[in-house]
Amino acid sequence: MDTRYLEDLPPGLHLVCPGITLSEAEIIDFALRYDPQPFHLDTVAASQSPYGGLIASGFQTLALCFRLFIQSGILAESSMGSPGIDELRWLAPVRPGDTLHTEIEVLENRRSASRPDRGIARLRYRAINQHGDAVLSFIVAHLLRRRPESPATDPGIPS
Repeated sequence: MDTRYLEDLPPGLHLVCPGITLSEAEIIDFALRYDPQPFHLDTVAASQSPYGGLIASGFQTLALCFRLFIQSGILAESSMGSPGIDELRWLAPVRPGDTLHTEIEVLENRRSASRPDRGIARLRYRAINQHGDAVLSFIVAHLLRRRPESPATDPGIPS
């Protein structure tokens, strides 16, 4: 997909990224490194947990959801980082064999008042499983470049 700049992301725009399937080994490997709780690591312990079986770490789900969007290349040349994530919610467990894809909704964009070459786009991310259920939701404020050929006084993007 072609790179999109700030002005290419109008509020209401929806984007969908391809999916990825998580294996039991990937879930356990991530948990060993970053979130060593029994329901992420041990199938026996997980079967006796409130989840009734092994589930992925929410942090793994977050990282995968974000990765699917970033590796799409949509922000490849425009991204300048982010000041943070808001409203992170883990909505449902992710289990071995689940296939997740990322859906993005542009909530707003605004040009920087002090730096006319950039602005902020707020994007709502949702990880959706193979059943169409949302398992994760969060909002990222992306610091993005404006199109190099765009005039600094483009009336289409509020400041």
